[in-house]
Amino acid sequence: MKCRFIPVFLLSALFGLLYATPLLAEDVAPAEDLPTLIVTALANNPELKASEARWQMFTNRIRQATALDDPMLMLKVQNGLVRAPLDFRRDSMTQKVIGISQQLPFWGKRGLKGEVAEKEAESYRWALAERKLELERMVKEAYYQLYFTDKALGIVDKNIDILGNFIALAETRYSVGQGVQQDVFKAQVERSKMLDMRISLEQQRKSLQANLNTLLYRPADTPVGTIADPEIKPISVTAEELRAIADENRPLLKGYQALIEKGKAGQRLARREYYPDVNVAFEYMQRDPAMGSEGDDMYSLGVTFNLPLQTGRRQAMVAESSSEVTMATAEFNNLKNGINYGVSDLQAQLERRRKLIELYRTGIIPQAEQSLESATISYRVNKVDFLTLLDSRVTLFNYEREYYDSVADYQMKLAQLEALVGKQLQ
Repeated sequence: MKCRFIPVFLLSALFGLLYATPLLAEDVAPAEDLPTLIVTALANNPELKASEARWQMFTNRIRQATALDDPMLMLKVQNGLVRAPLDFRRDSMTQKVIGISQQLPFWGKRGLKGEVAEKEAESYRWALAERKLELERMVKEAYYQLYFTDKALGIVDKNIDILGNFIALAETRYSVGQGVQQDVFKAQVERSKMLDMRISLEQQRKSLQANLNTLLYRPADTPVGTIADPEIKPISVTAEELRAIADENRPLLKGYQALIEKGKAGQRLARREYYPDVNVAFEYMQRDPAMGSEGDDMYSLGVTFNLPLQTGRRQAMVAESSSEVTMATAEFNNLKNGINYGVSDLQAQLERRRKLIELYRTGIIPQAEQSLESATISYRVNKVDFLTLLDSRVTLFNYEREYYDSVADYQMKLAQLEALVGKQLQ
């Protein structure tokens, strides 16, 4: 009689421990702060610094594009005698000349060159802002992937402990003739599967930690602390409002608009190439008295023009700028089309995940817990077998993981939507 009560005692102790452990329990550790991580990434990421330097580089080209060419200074001896190259008094036509000339582009060319350079620099400024959005999205995704991995590790550890107790229970029942050895083997297999999963999750966490540290430009093995449970908030804006937000805030759209304007300015500049540039020159000629001449000084003032006869080259310049406008317009429209699709798709995925989170939290997980409790009670009185009890535990484990997967995926999809429209939504 005494042996018959050993399994019942163990069952009571086991499930008292099981239900005394909260579903969401985990070790208390310093929590990471997502805004702080984002600020660190934006301040330190080398790729972002390279993008900023590229923007500054093209900004400095604006003044170069609008500047005049350097003036040309000329020093020469004119009409010198070969027989006496340094004797300036032998011939009255021998002159020492100093001159200066300046190339002047046709009216409007300098302004258009400056506009082309300005719009190109502006496109890189928006590319920098776009890169910041992408970096913020990547940090958030890595952050919430780590969140799910930590939650999964916590659930796996809890189930490894419970399955260890299951094994002890099955062995005890088998030793007193109230169970079968197959129950022991089945519990051991499930525990080994959990250990295998834990090894994979540990490796995954190290990789995710290295990825996040790389985005923050710090040593890859820098420890990343725990991550608090996020608050799930539904998106309160409509698809049309999100598209309007994207039109107003998405940097890449503004970058393409700058490239379109650059191409149009390039078209106007190419058409101005059909007009000649001007070169203004002034020369002063100093003469010494010679051959009865008093050696009066002289000057020369002239204007020269280039002849824009190479029409093929200029036609190619116009065609090139026209193609640039066409290309930038097509890329702009393609991005708009992608935003339209992305808004609808991400909104649908967010709504699906939000509903799943609510369903798991208020329906499926409580029901799975009740099913496990019922299986536990039935197992105590030998109404269900051990495999039914084990299956109820594994089912609850899977639902717990899917719950946290939905929570993490909701936050990642929200980060993707914010990057898509170019603005924080919460």
